[in-house]
Amino acid sequence: MALSPGLLLVAGSFAAFRLLNRGLERLVPPPPSARRNRWKWRNIWTSLAHSLLSGGGALAGFCLHPGLSEDLVGTHPPGAHSLVAVSVGYFLEDFVDMLCNQKLHQSWELLFHHSVVIVCFGIAVLLHRYVGFALVALLVEINSIFLHLRQILLMANLVHTTCYRLNSIVNLGTYVVFRIATLAWMTRWLFLNRENVPLAMYAVGTVGMAIMTPMNIILFYRLLRSDFFKSSRDVQREKEQ
Repeated sequence: MALSPGLLLVAGSFAAFRLLNRGLERLVPPPPSARRNRWKWRNIWTSLAHSLLSGGGALAGFCLHPGLSEDLVGTHPPGAHSLVAVSVGYFLEDFVDMLCNQKLHQSWELLFHHSVVIVCFGIAVLLHRYVGFALVALLVEINSIFLHLRQILLMANLVHTTCYRLNSIVNLGTYVVFRIATLAWMTRWLFLNRENVPLAMYAVGTVGMAIMTPMNIILFYRLLRSDFFKSSRDVQREKEQ
């Protein structure tokens, strides 16, 4: 039986991000402070590339198709399904990268996060439904751009710079707008449309939001503590993770 175009795109995306990861050390050589953790340097730059693509694509989708929010189940703009499929491929690649290069006690939270995203986005790719809802979720990647930039600046030992400080402020602002507010809107949408969504899909969405919301609240607290109430010990610990 032939694979669906969506699954082929997932596989192609996985391979493309894997190749990008392998080639990034030549494109963006790690600074001396990051050379003992080369895989993480490559991993973060790969994640930044995905965030720019998916976050920018999702934002463009809603700007070009403002009526999309009226039907997040059955309709979606051209290219949205492909964007979600590409994101599934990325999350699979990142899952494998962390599994191979990082200790489980350091990466279990992100592995768990990626597992939930892969399941939810995978349903949208396979069924060609809920693509609009997945596109809303990809708006979170706009904030991820600044989260990844923060990690890059940390690894480059540029914590005490104006660039890092500015990024911290923008990171916090986009976290509230594109992460917390987006998750709140998605939770509200699920609640208001519970009678129009099949029970199985509603259960998957509800469980997904129940997992993602506390994880993101905890991350927000960690960012506040680290970037605005931090000690030198906290910064050093984060660089070593």
